[in-house]
Amino acid sequence: MALQSLNSLHAFLPTHVILGSSSFGRGLVHFRVQRRMASTKMSHHQQPITRRTANFKPTIWSYDSIQSLSSEFAGKKYADKVKELKEDVRVMLVKESDPLHQMELIETLQRLGLSYHFDHEIKSILGTIYDKRRSNINMPKQESLYVVALEFGLLRQHGYDISQEIFSSFKDEKGNFGDDCKGILALYEAAYYCVEGESILFDAINFTTDYLKEYIKHSKDDEYLSTLANHALELPLHWRMLRLEARWFIDVYEKHHQDMNPVLLEFAKLDFNVVQATHQEDLKHASTYVNNMMHACLVIVRVPLY
Repeated sequence: MALQSLNSLHAFLPTHVILGSSSFGRGLVHFRVQRRMASTKMSHHQQPITRRTANFKPTIWSYDSIQSLSSEFAGKKYADKVKELKEDVRVMLVKESDPLHQMELIETLQRLGLSYHFDHEIKSILGTIYDKRRSNINMPKQESLYVVALEFGLLRQHGYDISQEIFSSFKDEKGNFGDDCKGILALYEAAYYCVEGESILFDAINFTTDYLKEYIKHSKDDEYLSTLANHALELPLHWRMLRLEARWFIDVYEKHHQDMNPVLLEFAKLDFNVVQATHQEDLKHASTYVNNMMHACLVIVRVPLY
């Protein structure tokens, strides 16, 4: 009765009048005003407003399609091959006597998605480099920007406390950090490990970004370096997903790297495929579990209580 009286009363009032102070009354009048405005708009255009449909296609990840996934790399033969290559690379990493070559190898292993196999070895190598840096033992008097930036990035990445002041000697009065593209690219990646208040690294980000953009436009000498620079400008390395980065870098390493190591390349390809096969098996098990749970829930719903 109250609602009918309200409707009959509202018929004699202008659209801008608010009935009382209750939210119900305000909402009702607002609805009527909006409806009248919509009717007026439709009368002008003479076109009904139709609701769009999404027209989504059925998912390809059905239970049957997931269970049909298979990979030859799930077998023991490939697992044994991975162990063999892993040992070869481990020896390669540990036996290397040049710290620069060790750091370059660590960076390559990270990009290829292989570094998780050598966590202990990498930690030991970087710990030794960090101790030498702190005590200035056997450190060259004039280091290149590339060496310092590569070292800084790896140490920061693995949690070592290394100061931004290490780059002070490379910065001139104009704020430039040199003209070595390889070193500039390493500095670009390293500078993104900055924390709040590190002005030298913030300046390095600005300088290296501008430098690499110009380098890509004008330099055609080193296709590998240009590819890495263009990729880095899209997103710094440590902001990326490692497995997706590994898939991209495997192709780049094979096609463009002048000093490509065939053992590393074979290990990277095989490891990627074996890990992918493992993920597929995990997905199949998870899909089976979810499917069984859904059937169990349907049975419970259909069973009467009495």
